[in-house]
Amino acid sequence: MSKIARTTFIAVGLVAALAVGACSGTDPGTDDGGSNPPASGKPVIGATLPILDEWQTTYADGLKAAAEAAGFELRLVAAQERVDTQLGQVENFVANEVDGLIVIAVDAEATDPMTKAAADNDIPLVYVNRRPQNLPDDVAFVGSDSVMAGTLQMTELARLKGGTGKVAILQGMPGDYNTVRRTQGCTDVIAQNPGMEVVLEGTANYFRDQALAVVENWLQSGTEFDVICSNNDEMALGAILALQAAGKTLGADGVVVGGVDATRDALGAVQDGSLAVTVFQDGPGQGAAAVDAVKKLIAGETLTDNYFDVPFQLVTPENLGDFLK
Repeated sequence: MSKIARTTFIAVGLVAALAVGACSGTDPGTDDGGSNPPASGKPVIGATLPILDEWQTTYADGLKAAAEAAGFELRLVAAQERVDTQLGQVENFVANEVDGLIVIAVDAEATDPMTKAAADNDIPLVYVNRRPQNLPDDVAFVGSDSVMAGTLQMTELARLKGGTGKVAILQGMPGDYNTVRRTQGCTDVIAQNPGMEVVLEGTANYFRDQALAVVENWLQSGTEFDVICSNNDEMALGAILALQAAGKTLGADGVVVGGVDATRDALGAVQDGSLAVTVFQDGPGQGAAAVDAVKKLIAGETLTDNYFDVPFQLVTPENLGDFLK
């Protein structure tokens, strides 16, 4: 494989939220990958993602806009967080002879069958956001440095607490690429601050309601903490709900909470002061970069690098206005 001069894609701005059916002629919540020939005569990209939550909706916006600009027909489906469903969607795309595949994997450790299905049928494949455990040289990956997300987040949380504090970490899916690396970024910063220590860790699978339950249990346990480093915004918002219900003070004088993604709800929470910091993960930028990568592969280009980096950006009250546009 030729190595690696990273290509960086810079965000050009937030895209409005996706109306669920807008990315294709099918419902992403129920479609199995489609069985109809392309009505447009355009090359077809089959895309599957785990679920249309808020962040993945912004990603789908970018995917849709970039596909239209590049002259592709986009067929988008959601797997409802089921590995078997997603594999079936990819197999259906392959059977219908799509020209390219773009996948956010439900489980980054369960991608081999999808990779094989694409390779066996000479269909270009791009993975996005969750890096597969096994990534062949001729398969592209579009994502962001998740260690940096955790580092940016925790550095700001540590600054707000003066380099001291008892830290609770809310983790996403166990073993997930982003869970491991964002947590690593968080713990690396804690290790550099002798006055900080990890006192609690819990898994909430990136979901707000699960994080609410985890933090309620933490509060009931009596273990004291004044920092929550969350692997994403949804869990951070769930933590805030639990803290507010328990009458806890939020902010530098109480509990500081940080997230990742800079979703609309999270930006609102930064604005009202309940969320101390988030990290902008550029969903539209990842969608655009994924289309660019699959376009190159469809054209037969040999990639000088199969990793397309879309940088994270720290969001605080001071620069919030840049992200509310």
